[in-house]
Amino acid sequence: MISKFASRLALSSSPLLAATSRNTIMPRMACSVRFLSEELRHKLDKTVKENEVCLFMKGTPEEPMCGFSKAVSSILDLYDIKDLKAFNVFEDPELRNGIKEYSNWPTIPQVYVKGEFVGGCDIVLNMHQSGELEELLIKEDVIKHKESVEPQTQTTETA
Repeated sequence: MISKFASRLALSSSPLLAATSRNTIMPRMACSVRFLSEELRHKLDKTVKENEVCLFMKGTPEEPMCGFSKAVSSILDLYDIKDLKAFNVFEDPELRNGIKEYSNWPTIPQVYVKGEFVGGCDIVLNMHQSGELEELLIKEDVIKHKESVEPQTQTTETA
């Protein structure tokens, strides 16, 4: 049997509980901060659905401001994507925090293809290396199709 002192000690050392007086133990209030307003949620829904490929990054593709954003931007640049829209999260603090809540993904950059969240840097890199990214981009028809050039063959007729 646990003594009153031992049980009180265990409870008071719990990070979720705080002693307000000698006899009363009350739960600490969990602080939940929301960054995603309904207005931003609707804008993000519209943006990721209206654009074939969206990249939320730190900086721009021309001037990335973190190595992860640069890596993802470089990978996407390898594919000739028809409609790639990049958004600099440093331009809008609400967007910077809200996009994380929108996707339920804690890091930036983030990639969306045809309204669906694909992932961040590690996932995009792994998909690129395995060929899955190219398969997805082809399947979703977001890569510009280059006309295939048939090699010209010379035929020689002999008499």
